[in-house]
Amino acid sequence: MTTLLKQETIRQTRFKIGGMDCASCAAKIDTAVRRLDGVADVSVSVTGASMTVSHGGALPEDKVLQQVARLGYGIVKAEAQVSPISDRAHADHVPNDHEGHDHGHAEPGQAWWRSRRAVLTLACAAALLAAYGIGHLFPVAERWVFLAALLVGLVPIGRRALMAALAGTPFSIEMLMTIAAIGAVMIGATEEAAAVVVLFLIGELLEGVAAGRARASIQGLADLVPKTALVERAGGTSEVPAERLGVGDIILVRPGDRIPADGEIIEGSSDIDEAPVTGESTPKRKGVADAVFAGTISTDGVLRVRVTAAASDNTIARIVRLVEEAQEAKAPTERFIDRFSRTYTPAVLAVGALVALLPPLLIGGDWNEWIYKGLAILLIGCPCALVISTPAAIAAGLATGARRGLLMKGGAVLEGFRRVTAVAFDKTGTLTAGRPVVTDIMAYGRDERTVLALAAALEQGSSHPLAMAILDRAKADKAPVSPALAAKAISGKGVKGSVGGVAVFLGSGPAAGERADMTQVQRLAVDSLNGQGKTVSVLVADGVVAGLIAMRDEPRPDAAAGIAALKAEGIRTIMLTGDNRRTAEAIAASLGIEARAELLPQDKQRIIGELQREGLKIAKVGDGINDAPALAAADIGIAMGGGTDVALETADAAILHGRVMDVVRMVRLSRAVMANIGQNISVALGLKAVFLVTTILGITGLWPAILADTGATVLVTANAMRLLRWRG
Repeated sequence: MTTLLKQETIRQTRFKIGGMDCASCAAKIDTAVRRLDGVADVSVSVTGASMTVSHGGALPEDKVLQQVARLGYGIVKAEAQVSPISDRAHADHVPNDHEGHDHGHAEPGQAWWRSRRAVLTLACAAALLAAYGIGHLFPVAERWVFLAALLVGLVPIGRRALMAALAGTPFSIEMLMTIAAIGAVMIGATEEAAAVVVLFLIGELLEGVAAGRARASIQGLADLVPKTALVERAGGTSEVPAERLGVGDIILVRPGDRIPADGEIIEGSSDIDEAPVTGESTPKRKGVADAVFAGTISTDGVLRVRVTAAASDNTIARIVRLVEEAQEAKAPTERFIDRFSRTYTPAVLAVGALVALLPPLLIGGDWNEWIYKGLAILLIGCPCALVISTPAAIAAGLATGARRGLLMKGGAVLEGFRRVTAVAFDKTGTLTAGRPVVTDIMAYGRDERTVLALAAALEQGSSHPLAMAILDRAKADKAPVSPALAAKAISGKGVKGSVGGVAVFLGSGPAAGERADMTQVQRLAVDSLNGQGKTVSVLVADGVVAGLIAMRDEPRPDAAAGIAALKAEGIRTIMLTGDNRRTAEAIAASLGIEARAELLPQDKQRIIGELQREGLKIAKVGDGINDAPALAAADIGIAMGGGTDVALETADAAILHGRVMDVVRMVRLSRAVMANIGQNISVALGLKAVFLVTTILGITGLWPAILADTGATVLVTANAMRLLRWRG
């Protein structure tokens, strides 16, 4: 009830942010916007270049735009974009009336070295080189030319520091940099101060490049959708922008073309390469009435496809939207690092002041020497590397998972997978394919192909799942299917008719026994097949049992391997199903999983609670509909599906292409991300500890201090980006 009330009273407005390339940027924006009246919560994603503002009533959007623009960032309301696809394609830079800031970005399609930030960095570096030259030729002017070179970079940095302080972030990285540079000038280290400013700007530029790479990993998904489509209109075909396609439009897809929209095939067949979307390496043969996804490739056939989703709501757009929103949901570790950094930065300022003041006051140390060391400590203490260590890894993990069909709604979910100690699976549509197939054909007096042909003849035109299984098998085996005369369904028993002059009946064992005598061998065969959880249809031809056809919803091809992989990771596996106990136990035995059968939805929810009380961390895998209570009760709910709304929007995570093995891949990805975060934090804090000691001992100074901070930031970002190459 509380959740429903919250959903009714809290609204969300989404913005795109330009020029935001590090966690420090996000923190400043977050703090500034939270100070506005009417704002309940703020969530900022560096990688998604976005911000979501939660508010109770009407949001003063102008004030939000002004507050962010004053900090030097571009901002525009996300809904103002043409479509989610084009919106994300412009995530690197969002032009608007408030722009014109120093914290600049490359225009879309523009190289990073042409951005305003790059221009500022190059100008500052050129000024420093010029100062070295002029100072060498005119030593008397050396101090003043270095001061001029310093001001080229320090004025924009100082302006950003002042705006951040006014917006509620007095202890920003820019403020530490400004204090250190001004202090260095005051003690006569103007040359070093100018060099340090250049190094700082280079570090920021490198952060921007790294952020762009992470952003590109998401944009790459959007770019899978072709820009144009061949649409049938007025008796012909014309090329139109894919984003203008509407539901119901008929599009033509040629061999080798990427499919420009989600749709349903109405004519033609082709092998569809779904690897770009699902990671599935083997193309799937699809024909009339089959669904296809935007971004997949028709390899060998011409298709006519009816569009079923607009560009803003196709599979790719929803995946991109889900990942961007997930990146705004902070993981517990990330929230801790944020809280720690808010205390850490003022503490660094205090330590720097103590180092500068106490030795001269208490032991008569040289003021210039110790002020210099205090200023170096300010630069060493810049928290950028520490603050970015976690979100960079989380963002890379979410992005690489999404590219492989592993969708997780936020850092908390990604982090939570590493703690999973048990996985509970639904059976139908999760461990199994969700539709019966013919598993056994036994013939008596006729060959198996004839038995299949007679059964298929009776089932023509039926949409019953068992009938479809028989027809699919007949098609696969190329069995000749003759027309059936006077075909008639007998309620609760089967179907009868005449095929090629032969009176044929296909139905359950008891119903067949009323029409023909079954031998002891045949009865035992039926009992044996039923014992394996299979449904048996008996074929009677001219009053004699001609054969048995057994069908079962079979496990997915990788189900046994997926269960075994989870067990190898020390994770318990359980199957919870509403199916009958005999079928459940037969499937469970073939997969090596414990089974609990004949369960209602509330029974599944109860069992999840019992397992949690045993101390297990439970992930529940289901179809997202009838398993909703259990999915909600589990520590992590995972929807198994093929890109449907349910699979993408129900539960905490979704497996896009329905492989059981992907459950263990999610666990492994989570562990890889958390290991990466541990490495990043160790590098960030380790380098600072080393240079803190060497600075106090007088071994290193301002240059190594800023190099340590910049180097640590680049190292942790590069390490996080390694996750983009994770293969699972």
